[in-house]
Amino acid sequence: MRLDKFLSVTKTATRSESSKAAKSGNVTVNGAVEKNTAVNVDPENDRICFFGQPVVYRKYVWIMMNKPSGLLSASNDKKEKTVVSILPPPLDSMELFPCGRLDKDTVGLIMITNDGELSHKLLSPKKHAEKKYFFKLSKPYDRQAGIENGIIMDGKLTKPARIEMQDELSGTITLTEGKYHQIKRMFERAGSKVIYLKRISFGGVKLDPSLRAGEWRYLTEAEEETLKKSADNAKGI
Repeated sequence: MRLDKFLSVTKTATRSESSKAAKSGNVTVNGAVEKNTAVNVDPENDRICFFGQPVVYRKYVWIMMNKPSGLLSASNDKKEKTVVSILPPPLDSMELFPCGRLDKDTVGLIMITNDGELSHKLLSPKKHAEKKYFFKLSKPYDRQAGIENGIIMDGKLTKPARIEMQDELSGTITLTEGKYHQIKRMFERAGSKVIYLKRISFGGVKLDPSLRAGEWRYLTEAEEETLKKSADNAKGI
């Protein structure tokens, strides 16, 4: 790959900006100043710096965000802020999208990526990755309703869920699908109302407790591997 193209696809600089920076000695390849941006570089193995800062090449980007309430799970929206719109440059222009969705008022772990293939596997109805949520209820729900065994929703029986109560009003629920307002509708069917909902894990990857609402970080290599294994091995609860 040409050096100027590498700097362009990583959203580091335009080709004209790259050429100007290189001519002024501010681009290095493996520690040596490179003034010719037409030279070929190996994105995977060469160390390329722009104004002294290493440029990281990522074919696919995977981001973990602690979604705050009020953001839409979308790439863009004409009226409201989205989980992608609050990312800084150059991420906000890398054609990223949320892997799955959270309701506007639901908080917690959301994955943002440009990896369409893996995202599709994780969300496929046949191999839906597990998602775990912490919830709080307005009042104890009727456990005799058996909502964890599945309920008729949108004309179809939902897949089994796993509910673990911490006390009468809070606990965790694990799903392998994501119908519209599914958790809220399940507990309403059992006579209660969800007043707080936070996703705490997705595809085996847990929300980083150090991330405050609205903060994000790249997934580690180990976490990306966990997602891949989850996509390959998902079988439902």
